[in-house]
Amino acid sequence: MVLLAIVFDLDDTLYPEHSYVLSGFGAVAAWADANLGIAADQGFVELRSLFEGGVRGNTFNIWLEGHGLASESSVRKLTQVYREHLPGIEPYPGTVELLEQLRPDYVLGLLTDGYVAAQRKKLAALGLRSYLTDALFTGSYGDGAGKPSSRVFRIILGRLGVAGGEAIYVGDNPMKDFLGARRAGMGTVRVRAREGIYFDREPPTSAHAPDYEVGDLPSLTQVLPRFTTARTS
Repeated sequence: MVLLAIVFDLDDTLYPEHSYVLSGFGAVAAWADANLGIAADQGFVELRSLFEGGVRGNTFNIWLEGHGLASESSVRKLTQVYREHLPGIEPYPGTVELLEQLRPDYVLGLLTDGYVAAQRKKLAALGLRSYLTDALFTGSYGDGAGKPSSRVFRIILGRLGVAGGEAIYVGDNPMKDFLGARRAGMGTVRVRAREGIYFDREPPTSAHAPDYEVGDLPSLTQVLPRFTTARTS
């Protein structure tokens, strides 16, 4: 078969995810300044320090506890502010040019995990939706539908009108991005950008490993001919 479609992950594939995290922390710090009495500059520095120290998932709990302000309702509110803020993010350098280059020859799609409303805002803020034939947000399909489930990969293939062997998935996280794509018959490419959150993470098994790996998104063009050759030989 010939390679017809390229499906992209969003976070740390089309843009640096840490920039979204910092954008969200800015919104949270501003809200906390107005409502909790924590100076915005101080709050932002503290939140960034927690993130850079490896804290994930319970950042707001730990931060509020440090100020003696922890409560379930406050954490919920900060999470809401974080998820609903208008992101100040930009694509990786060369992303727009790459999509413009690929669009005449391939059907382009997106498949991303995460809170749906937040993921939609990210895509809108990046200004990339017009390059994509379709975008699938796995959160719309209920619990258990996200990566590494092969179900969502099969759904996006159907929506794009291609078979698994005619498509590749481009992502960054070896824990979940490639296993489901492989099971759906797709080729896989890892973007291992140095600033990516999962840069140092290795695949837990050979089934989780990508077919190819590149150091930045524009380098994707270097491996595309290998998929076409593999499918036509």
